[in-house]
Amino acid sequence: MVIIGILIVLGCVFGGFALMGGTVQAIWHPVELVIIVGAAAGALVLGNPKHVLGEMLHQVRKVVTHKKQGSEFQRQLLLLMYELLQTAAGGLKALDAHVEAPRESPLFQRYPLVLEEPKLLAFIVDNFRLMAMGKINAHELEGVLEQELEAIHDELLQPSKSLHKIAEAMPGFGILAAVLGIVMAMNSVADGADAAEISSKVGAAMVGTFIGIFFCYGVLDPLCNMMKQLVGEEGSTMECVKVVLVTHVAGKPPLLAIDSGRRLVQLNIKPSFAQLESWINALESGGEEPEQGQGRGGRRAKAA
Repeated sequence: MVIIGILIVLGCVFGGFALMGGTVQAIWHPVELVIIVGAAAGALVLGNPKHVLGEMLHQVRKVVTHKKQGSEFQRQLLLLMYELLQTAAGGLKALDAHVEAPRESPLFQRYPLVLEEPKLLAFIVDNFRLMAMGKINAHELEGVLEQELEAIHDELLQPSKSLHKIAEAMPGFGILAAVLGIVMAMNSVADGADAAEISSKVGAAMVGTFIGIFFCYGVLDPLCNMMKQLVGEEGSTMECVKVVLVTHVAGKPPLLAIDSGRRLVQLNIKPSFAQLESWINALESGGEEPEQGQGRGGRRAKAA
């Protein structure tokens, strides 16, 4: 969909320009790009701390590489949480070997897609440590996790907010470049240049306005929207983990705790309860996923 969107934008804008008789030479002015893009990049660096810029690059990279949390990621996450809850059934201290060094734990290594998400991984292990440190009831844990998730959400949204401000400023940077071009054109008038040269410089100046508007609405604004959606996906995943932990602390069986988290998964990749049950049955049997409906009676009896 990203590639299709890019082709539509480029095809309609530049294709329409070509149909009207325009040429690439008429709009190719590298100096205008240097002024506009350079001013935008400088403003971005000036207005944001280093960690925000680093997170911005990380999110843009995820958008470009189309690295989204699909159904396989959700399967690994739910099964990881199930195994952790099963391990915690023998006492939260039994989790120490796993949560203290998750990347070296054979349990976590079975779920590489979760290990590739450092923020989610830190959220999981930190809160299992919190549960192991002392007795905490479900209400207290839910309050702590809600505050943490709110802080994480605000921090992860900051890069898209900052980039959106730059997107809104791009037409202004385009006008800046256009004004400089008009100044050069007026200097040419003073120097006695002919009409053709002056017209060429005025046209080059107007290209700056076009570049600023195009980058604002055709590039940066859609990019900011995709970054917000990625943050929403990460937030939804952490909400899933939060509900699993709170339900577990409330005294519910692992299957019910995992199913409570499953209900918060985004609809387009949300597994059914039967599918979740088949994953868990396959995990415990160490074989292939059973046919839909197989083994449900025993599993639901345990949950009850």
